[in-house]
Amino acid sequence: MPDPTQVRLRVSEAFEDLDELAERYAADAAGLPDEARRPLRDELIDRSLPFARRLAGRYRNRGEPADDLAQVACLGLVKAVDRYDPSRGSYTAYATATICGEIKRHFRDRTWGVHVPRRLQDLSLAVGQATRTLTATLQRTPTSAEIASYLDIGEADVADALESAAGYSPASLNTPLGEGGAEIGDLVGHVDAGIGLVDDRLTVARLICRLPARERRLLALRFYGNQTQSQIAEELGISQMHVSRLLTRALTWLREAMLSDTPPPWDGAPDAHDSRLHLAVSVGGGTVTVVVRGEVDRDNADELRRALLGAISAGAVDRLVVECAAMPLIDAAGIGVLVAVHEAARVRHTTVQVAGLQPHVAQICAISGLSSLLV
Repeated sequence: MPDPTQVRLRVSEAFEDLDELAERYAADAAGLPDEARRPLRDELIDRSLPFARRLAGRYRNRGEPADDLAQVACLGLVKAVDRYDPSRGSYTAYATATICGEIKRHFRDRTWGVHVPRRLQDLSLAVGQATRTLTATLQRTPTSAEIASYLDIGEADVADALESAAGYSPASLNTPLGEGGAEIGDLVGHVDAGIGLVDDRLTVARLICRLPARERRLLALRFYGNQTQSQIAEELGISQMHVSRLLTRALTWLREAMLSDTPPPWDGAPDAHDSRLHLAVSVGGGTVTVVVRGEVDRDNADELRRALLGAISAGAVDRLVVECAAMPLIDAAGIGVLVAVHEAARVRHTTVQVAGLQPHVAQICAISGLSSLLV
């Protein structure tokens, strides 16, 4: 059986006086260039490795491999050597704080299965330690109120800590359930019954934009504002029977438009709300006026582009006026046409003005940066 005295001597030799070594290293390395200092630095790190591994051993059996903890401890040791300042106190005390801090940071940042804010991580550890302490003292599982009182925090904070603790090692969605082949993931989520309505909702939204302003407001008040026909009639200053007729006509048109590839013209004003694009060009006194009737979208934007560019390229044109009072809708392709024409006209020193826009179309143009063109 080995002599205990000899064992203690060997241990003391293995963990020599690191404070003295560090002070000697700091004195010898002072003023030396990096290349000359590196051998001294490497020697201090090499002699301190047993000290770092011993600190890593304190954190064994916490779910992390011992080799990983040893590597993290060695990284902390290197940082401690590089940042050591003998005027601030003991090297071993500074190295202990640095190495343990690096290991704790590794547990905080690398071992959690789900990202949790640092405050909740620290709180979760504190609640776990308090639970173990109170369990040993009370001989039973403590309540949330008892844990909160022990830590001097609120019960809501305890609940947050307990909930976040589940993020340390979350269960996999592929965990099998019994022998039937089912997994936990099979129990999560369900088929969204409204997924098939996405296309219809987008289509209806586009069709509503084709309606006159009064009909759009009626639909908004009825189906988004949840107002009765009587309330709508009072707000608009018309009879309840008239509101009923207007709603019926608007809904009938929407149904027909939803079931057809080409939306039918609006019965109330077929000419003013015809979706087809019509252009009329007139010239007089150096001013070219292009009257736009119908909607402008990606299907007919090139036609408008050709007409407008042709108007400013035909001859000496001082001003181009685009009359859009009968244009109920313009999309991104139409906005692109107006931007391109504006740039082409600027090169030719031609003024471009867009007149008569309906309010919602004018708002789209203003958002797109075309406010300077609107009159």
